Amino acid sequence: MKVRVLLVDDEEQFVEPLAMRLEARGFAVATAFNGEQALDYIKGKEVDVVILDVLMPGLSGVDTLRELKKIRPLTEVIMLTGHATVETAIEGMKLGAFDYLMKPTEIEDLVGKINQAYRRKAEHEERIQRATLERIAQTRGF
Repeated sequence: MKVRVLLVDDEEQFVEPLAMRLEARGFAVATAFNGEQALDYIKGKEVDVVILDVLMPGLSGVDTLRELKKIRPLTEVIMLTGHATVETAIEGMKLGAFDYLMKPTEIEDLVGKINQAYRRKAEHEERIQRATLERIAQTRGF
């Protein structure tokens, strides 16, 4: 199964080529150009990893992250930031982002972070599934 990535950035000239490069590396990529579009997308579709720009008009990256985690708490988020917004990216990590990368980022660094974030999400899901199965087994006397 392909890792499902949502790429959120208001710069279309950045998003489109990056989406193609990630797809060429085997990811299933969707795009959104602002926080509202991203939240609408994740309400209806399962996403493994969101790559989220910190600075966007309208809903900021941090505000988008906060709402996203309410809707999909297990979805991992990688914040993308410029030098001026490192503090904001760190704030994002306090709110549950997996990590952050500086823009511009090397594609291999981004691919590595996506894979790490996906592994963490899969581990969380597996632990929840195991705990659920154990609880069911206990209530049935196994």
